[in-house]
Amino acid sequence: MSSGDLAGRTVLAVHPGAEMFGSDRMLLESVIGMVEGGARVIVALPSCGPLADHLRDAGAQVVTAPAFVLRKALLKPSGWMRLITDLVRGLGASWRLLRRVRPDVVYASTIIEPLWPLLGRLRRVPVVTHVHEAQASGSRLVSLALYLPHAPADRLITNSRFSTEAIARVLPGVARRARIVLNGVEGPQDPLAPRPALDGPVRLVYVGRLSPRKGPDLLLDAARTLVDQGVPVDVTLVGEVFTGYEWFADQLHAKAADMPQVPVTFTGFDPDIWPRLARADVMVMPSRQDEPFGNTVVEGVLAMRPVIAADQGGLREAAGGYPTTRLVAVDDAAAIAAAIREIGDNWPEVVDAVPRARAEAGRRHAPEVYRAGVREVVAGASDSRRRRS
Repeated sequence: MSSGDLAGRTVLAVHPGAEMFGSDRMLLESVIGMVEGGARVIVALPSCGPLADHLRDAGAQVVTAPAFVLRKALLKPSGWMRLITDLVRGLGASWRLLRRVRPDVVYASTIIEPLWPLLGRLRRVPVVTHVHEAQASGSRLVSLALYLPHAPADRLITNSRFSTEAIARVLPGVARRARIVLNGVEGPQDPLAPRPALDGPVRLVYVGRLSPRKGPDLLLDAARTLVDQGVPVDVTLVGEVFTGYEWFADQLHAKAADMPQVPVTFTGFDPDIWPRLARADVMVMPSRQDEPFGNTVVEGVLAMRPVIAADQGGLREAAGGYPTTRLVAVDDAAAIAAAIREIGDNWPEVVDAVPRARAEAGRRHAPEVYRAGVREVVAGASDSRRRRS
């Protein structure tokens, strides 16, 4: 069998959501790769959502089934009763799904569905866990709770060196078995070139969840600083809040209302970010906490826009090596403002460099390279089962 050949194999892919955010898009790319390798792919989602239609279009079968998803809230004493209830329900549903599908291999697309490696061992089905999360700066106990259930997995894929190092912090032996496959990111076919001159306000954009850990409020603070320094700007925030974080959206709106000299646009979630980036001059990703990677940073580079990102975790890795990216201190609005001014002061050089940066990002994160990498790991796990049989 050639490397990555999945012809005649059945893959059960499991995923904890059905939206179209970062890990959802990576699941879709993984499924496309496995279908291209000849696999019959069945994807189990806990709910309906836009991801399901994209998966069907890619040639996968989609089923909806209850799943045990390990959210951090369940690890607190107040969540223990819900944890037990969800565990029992998810365990039964997952066991029935395995018995019905009889897959050759299970592809668990994130670590927050922790039952699959153990169930795979019990059913003698190899499991590949794809790690998109990185718990590096928090509690070692929480990290252990997240990663330990995946120690029995036959193969592990990580999306960055940073994610691998986060596992090594608590389970070095497991980390040594991981293979890094950089995320595949599809860019726009014909991105609009940056403005040749920054006439009028500098157009700043943030794309992502509106949450305290992502730090969109820091961009608003930086914008206020720039206007106070005589640099006109406007801000567009593209994204929604998680349920339960509506209070943070209220804070952002209140902050924006308190600085009328800065036009601020809240677009909500937009599955097509390219027109938003085409209008922007600079993308800012100011996350306060560790990010396992930075798909959005790569999207900004592919869209031929300079990107400012917090100097931490996977963002550092995603932004590294490009002439049009800038890394700034974490949780520092003044540093963001200074980086925006520096980009503006050197705008002709930035404009000249964006095609080169785009080409490099396209080489590093070509979707076909990502798909082939995932497919090869999944095929290897399936082969190991046949050899054992």
